[in-house]
Amino acid sequence: MSILGLDLISVMRFAVLFLLSLAPLGQAGSANYFVPTHKLPGIGVSRDDLSDDVLAARTDLLIQSQTFTIMREQQALPGARRITSSAKLQSLFRSAAAQSGLPASLIEAIAYLESWGDPKAESPAGPRGIMQISAATARSMGLRVVVATRHRVTRERVAVSGTGRKTRYKTVTHRTPYIVTVRDDRLVPERAIPAAARYLAGMEQKYGGRDWAIFAYHCGQGCVAEMMDLTRKARGIPADQVTVPRMFFSCSPAWNRELYQAIWREMQRDWSPTYYFRIMRAEQLLALYRRDVQEFGRLAEQYRGDFTPGTRPQHRLAIWLKHDDLAFHNVDDIRGDGGKKLARAIDRPDYLGYMLRISPDQPANVETFSQASPAALGALSYIAFETRRLYAETKVEEPFQPLPVSALVQPEEFVKQGSQGQKEGLSHTSGQVFDIDYSALPPAEVECLRFVLEDLGWDGYLGFIEDGVASLHIGPSPDSREFFSGIFQEAAGKNGNETVAQDGQGDNVTGSRVRR
Repeated sequence: MSILGLDLISVMRFAVLFLLSLAPLGQAGSANYFVPTHKLPGIGVSRDDLSDDVLAARTDLLIQSQTFTIMREQQALPGARRITSSAKLQSLFRSAAAQSGLPASLIEAIAYLESWGDPKAESPAGPRGIMQISAATARSMGLRVVVATRHRVTRERVAVSGTGRKTRYKTVTHRTPYIVTVRDDRLVPERAIPAAARYLAGMEQKYGGRDWAIFAYHCGQGCVAEMMDLTRKARGIPADQVTVPRMFFSCSPAWNRELYQAIWREMQRDWSPTYYFRIMRAEQLLALYRRDVQEFGRLAEQYRGDFTPGTRPQHRLAIWLKHDDLAFHNVDDIRGDGGKKLARAIDRPDYLGYMLRISPDQPANVETFSQASPAALGALSYIAFETRRLYAETKVEEPFQPLPVSALVQPEEFVKQGSQGQKEGLSHTSGQVFDIDYSALPPAEVECLRFVLEDLGWDGYLGFIEDGVASLHIGPSPDSREFFSGIFQEAAGKNGNETVAQDGQGDNVTGSRVRR
């Protein structure tokens, strides 16, 4: 069974995670600031006490979140067709599976993600072929990569000294060396696919887990050796649970910091720590393609976005927001909303953890520009809550500073007058996004803020992107808006029972699937 690309087990695990979020947890920090009754399990500080159920649910949500990374690519659909429809490739995958003991579905998922099934694929970084193998790794697999030096011969006439007025010339020959490939087994699927499968099977035996073998395929064996060592040494990880998901979710800026820094370093390099999760999602997506080509096509279409057809969306907000969401064209549109889609932001920095630094077109419009959807304001309140309590756990002496909010809803006419170097300004006409200016925040607080945003993003609750100088552009996912609207309702109620808009979804906070 599949629901927009999610299998039944995924949906059930999300339901478990959401139900856990409805169970009130112990309050962290001081009651002098807003602490939501319902928290998302395993986020931020809560990573230091992950139950097996929460870890399984978060792992599955991270796998589902990789849908965006895969399906936004133009080759996602033709690549799935190439991988599954080629009788030759399918025979090679089955044969390699029989020889290595690995599932054919895993081998083909790696080929899909690495090259979209193109045997001649070449990476600017050096890896080649359907399995994208580097030259050094190819030789360790027993593949032959033979190169030879050739010389390009050119001749030119140059002037030489002569007697009198007559110039003498001579011909000079230049031999310029260049490298040619004589043989490259990486470009031959019949050799590359079984070699890669044997290599993976060997790493599975070496590291004691298929998840680590898949991680090593992308990150390298030296990288995995270091990450496994840090995971074993990390606090709170049982000796029999040294897995890639435990590694990924068992650290933060305040807890197992050395492991956190190593993961962050590898993420900055090539996103290797999420490779295992991407492969798991690629395996699921190929299964979906086989089951229902049309459903796969519809899923691919969802990740094209409304605003830049034919181009690769740069972030999740680009596919979540639709043309119809951009409803506020001028100031009068915002004023005429009357609480249907927008609510006024609560300006209590010490209590809610954010402060309004809105710059409207004219001072009289400050209150008009200090609005957003309840979902956006709830997401803002929740981000501030998680950032504040994580920052407190870092034990930094500098006090927490409320997050400066530089933009909420903005009319189209204001955005087009000048976006001050920001490319995402038009999405503010939806009321579903907001900007945080972190230029004056302490570095440790910025680190905590980014970590919280990433953590919520991995589970599909929000999207964000750098936009302009020291500015983060943030918005909740469509399927998390109900949850965040509930957070805003609670914050507004504790602030004095203010009347707020319902974002078209009512008061109740109930389970919903988070769209990846």
